[in-house]
Amino acid sequence: MTIQFNEETFRDDYTFKNSDWAIQRFPFPFHEDSYMYSVNMEQHRGGPEGSIYEKRFDVDEHYVAEMRDRAMVLADDPLRCQSLPHMTLAGWDLLELIMVSKSEDYPDLFELHRDGDQWRWVNKPLGIDDTFTFLDETTLPYGPMEYITRQAQGDFCVLDQRDDNLWMDAGTVTTQADWSLDFDIGMNFFEWHAPVPLAHEKGIFVRALKFLLNIQQGSPARRLNWTMTVNPLLDTSPENYHKWGIQKTTITPDNIGQKQHLRVELQTFFRLPRSNALVFPIRCYLCNFDDMMTMPKWGRRLHRVIRDLPEELATYKGFIDNRPMMLDYLAKFDDGLPTSPGIWPDKDSEPPLQA
Repeated sequence: MTIQFNEETFRDDYTFKNSDWAIQRFPFPFHEDSYMYSVNMEQHRGGPEGSIYEKRFDVDEHYVAEMRDRAMVLADDPLRCQSLPHMTLAGWDLLELIMVSKSEDYPDLFELHRDGDQWRWVNKPLGIDDTFTFLDETTLPYGPMEYITRQAQGDFCVLDQRDDNLWMDAGTVTTQADWSLDFDIGMNFFEWHAPVPLAHEKGIFVRALKFLLNIQQGSPARRLNWTMTVNPLLDTSPENYHKWGIQKTTITPDNIGQKQHLRVELQTFFRLPRSNALVFPIRCYLCNFDDMMTMPKWGRRLHRVIRDLPEELATYKGFIDNRPMMLDYLAKFDDGLPTSPGIWPDKDSEPPLQA
């Protein structure tokens, strides 16, 4: 296999780590030295070779460990995967999309063999080799959406489109940034975004919904979102806040570089063919401050973004109490030099940190 998968954990002893390759391709979410909510949508039609944008569904060194963590979450709380009865066909659409994409984009890792409705799926990293009848749930160990999302990094929300709105009527959500599928299931686009500050007043969600309703099959879109997480936790759900919320108090000036992580979501949107549903994958990437500071451009920019972020957003993203300590750490990596536009580190052209 071309990718070396890490043996690591996202809980308890937190042995998660990023290789140099993973750091270089980390989706740093700030294209300039300030941040404010925007629709920030673009077409999801590939990207630079080796980047997270290159393939339709990115597979990286964390794949096997993330799938192991998902299985543990679902064993503890099966309601993290739900599908309302009318969404079964959309689940089959999603299964087809992921299987076709992965087998075409990573032929050394995944195989899909189709003979009419008789399909054989081979997932080499997870040791899966299954034959089933497409559109026949009885031939799979789980429903189609759950079956395939147990084998795909990131969360998946499957949205029904009706009444000029999008409704969260199915999903597998185990790596979320403090929101609950069990609470949001059946809600429409505006209802599940209700807690977000500032964006409603700016009309962000009205424009975003208009864009999403018009996504066509074969023309997926993408955007980046971000927050902060203490320790490399995938499961920061409200159901488990009593376990992870207290960890915010463990940050000190001595350990902040290792424990404080920027949590970035690559959010993509695909129109599904039979059901006309919209699938909303939310892929989580984690990088600690120490690793990010190996990229001088990111060090300069992250300090400026966190320093100037409106208080409402720092509160909503959950790091308002730790912001002073973050800024004390980040200030050491901001020498005031200008930064190049765009999210990529530009390490070969960006000047090194000046003493």
